[in-house]
Amino acid sequence: MEIKKVPTRDGFGKGLLELGKNNKDVVVLSADLTESTRANWFKNEYSERFVSCGVAEENMMSVAAGMALEGKVPFCCTFGVFAAGRAWNQLSISVSYMDLNVNIAGTHGGISVGPDGATHQALEEITLMRALPNMMVVVPADAIEAKKATIAAASIPHPVYLRFTRCGVPLVSKEEDEFIIGKAKTLKEGSDLTVIACGNMVCEALEAAQILQEQGVSVRVINMHTPKPLDEEIVLKAAKETKGIITCEEHTVVGGLGSAVAEVVCQNHPVPMKLIGVKNQFGQSGKTEELMKYYELTASDIVKRAKELLGA
Repeated sequence: MEIKKVPTRDGFGKGLLELGKNNKDVVVLSADLTESTRANWFKNEYSERFVSCGVAEENMMSVAAGMALEGKVPFCCTFGVFAAGRAWNQLSISVSYMDLNVNIAGTHGGISVGPDGATHQALEEITLMRALPNMMVVVPADAIEAKKATIAAASIPHPVYLRFTRCGVPLVSKEEDEFIIGKAKTLKEGSDLTVIACGNMVCEALEAAQILQEQGVSVRVINMHTPKPLDEEIVLKAAKETKGIITCEEHTVVGGLGSAVAEVVCQNHPVPMKLIGVKNQFGQSGKTEELMKYYELTASDIVKRAKELLGA
């Protein structure tokens, strides 16, 4: 049976539509990538609350800050590489420093963008956004979570960075599942090892856990959809109850989810760790499946690292 895959950006688009219906203060700003980010879904229904800022990401963030100061709830939409890269200074001073309710949707995150190549493959957003005081960072595991995260972000009185995928991602959650920004979720219990993942790596972690279970290894899988603020309680519980932790992210290992988890573990309850992610490299053009294998981000790679950690 074919597994249904949906881009998390689609969940974002649906979340915007629901917000548009229920919250008249929600406004959407786009930096010339309206269709790609699914902001056009909101535009088609609520054109009076949509602003096209053109290829001017820095200006878009400043405009959003002004709107937030006037009581609006802005969502800024563009590719993650432009939101976190080009507009970082504006996000730092105009948004984070002011601690405003500005929500940034960075789509096309990671190497899974594929053929777009290194210039459009955002691999540093978690790192850059984590470094900003007041900024929250959310990386939904699937389209269902993406919709919930979008809706939840609107009511949080702080800036929120939302990272979405271009490629389809298997659905690992259900509509009825509870979703709370800042509260991770254990998807599978295990006693030998813990795998903590975010975004499209959650499905890879679940597949790896199934393979390892068939080989006699009990693996706990945690969906850490919020790298910041990190759910430290669930991390420390895993550190105390299992023999080691593996983190998985479609993102650089420098300053990303793995670093966030390691910071908590090393200061409170040190255990062996392995960080799976892009090893301080740029991306390159290729099919999603090819790049996931090249950068060793597949379920098979997680299995391999797990055995190394456990000395199997």
